[in-house]
Amino acid sequence: MKTSSTAPSVPLVLGCTALSMLAFAGNSLLCRLALRDTTIDAASFTTVRLLSGAITLWVLVRLRHGVSRAPEPTPEASSGNWRSALALFAYAVFFSYAYAQLSAATGALLLFGAVQVTMIGRGLWLGERPHLVQTAGYLIAVAGLIGMLLPGLSAPPLLGALLMLASGAAWGVYSIRAKGVRDPVRANAGNFLRAALCCVPLYLAALPWASHDAEGMLYAVLSGAIASALGYAIWYVALRGLTVTTAGLVQLSVPVIAAAGGVLLLGEAVTWRLVVASVAVLGGVAVGMGYRRSNR
Repeated sequence: MKTSSTAPSVPLVLGCTALSMLAFAGNSLLCRLALRDTTIDAASFTTVRLLSGAITLWVLVRLRHGVSRAPEPTPEASSGNWRSALALFAYAVFFSYAYAQLSAATGALLLFGAVQVTMIGRGLWLGERPHLVQTAGYLIAVAGLIGMLLPGLSAPPLLGALLMLASGAAWGVYSIRAKGVRDPVRANAGNFLRAALCCVPLYLAALPWASHDAEGMLYAVLSGAIASALGYAIWYVALRGLTVTTAGLVQLSVPVIAAAGGVLLLGEAVTWRLVVASVAVLGGVAVGMGYRRSNR
C-alpha cells in the first residue's frame, strides 16, 4: 500500500502535532520516573526501550504494507543504516544515564539545546551564514546552556548534564542523517532494530549490576513503543502539513511540557536558574527561527 502524497487536513496536522509533542516530552517523564522511583537500571531501561520501539515500528511497517506480503525492497537509506543506528544508540544510552541524575525539566532543556546547537553547527560547517539577528538569538541560546552548567547551589549534577548534552548531540546527528529519507517510518524501524542489537553488549556488561522490576519495565516499554515509536510515526504525519520553520518552533514546547509534567506529576521543583536558562535557550532559538522565516 502506497502512502498518499496529499497534504493532511489542518485538524489532523494540529492533532498529530500536539500528540507528538506530548509523546516527546513523555520520554523525559517516563525515563526520569523509571530511574527515580523504580529499581530498573539505565542499561536495562535503554535495552527495553529500543527493543520495544523496534517491534512497534516493525508492526507499523507490516500493517501499512499488508500483513500477508512483505514490504517492497527499498534502498538502505530507507530501511535504516548502521551509522544512524549508532547515533540513535548513543542518544538513548546517554539519555538514560543522564536521567538517573537530572530532573525531567532540566534534562529536556539540555537535550533540546544540544540538538539545536548540533544542527545549527552543521549548517555553519556547510557554509550557511546566518543574519546578525539569528546569530544573536543562537548565542543567547548557547549562553543559556552554559548558564545551566555554571557552579552553584541549583546547578544540575555536572556528569548528568554532560551526558544529556552528549545525548542531544547524538540526536542532532541522527536528525541530520534522517533528512531526505523517503520512508522515515521504515528507516526508523531499521535503525531501532540495529540500535537494539547494539544494546546487547551494553546489557551483558551491566548484567552484574542490572536490576529489573515490573513497573520499571512497563515505563521502558511505554517510552519505546508509545512515546518513541508511535510518537515519531505521528510526527511524520504532522510534518507533511508543516513548514520546516514551524516544525522547529513547535518543538520549543517539548521542554515546557516536560517541565510542567515534572512539576505536576513528579513533584519536581522549578529553580530560577532553570527558568532563566529556559527563557534564554527557547527564546534565542525562537528568535533565530522566526527571523529566518520572515526573511524567506
